[in-house]
Amino acid sequence: MIFKKQHSLYESEHTKFIKELKAKTPGMEERQVEGRSLLWDKAPLSLDEQERIKQSRLRQQAYPYQTKV
Repeated sequence: MIFKKQHSLYESEHTKFIKELKAKTPGMEERQVEGRSLLWDKAPLSLDEQERIKQSRLRQQAYPYQTKV
């Protein structure tokens, strides 16, 4: 499929909005990176701590809503 040049220049309203927002709010991308690191970038766990967490998990039935007869 061949796209014409006019399609390569298309920019959606959402893209325009995000670009405008980033231009109006300096430092927004840095704050996004900081926020992401708070939630997702965790320090690695030691092997002892991983084993302790594994040992402390409770086993669950395969189908928890089934009553035992």
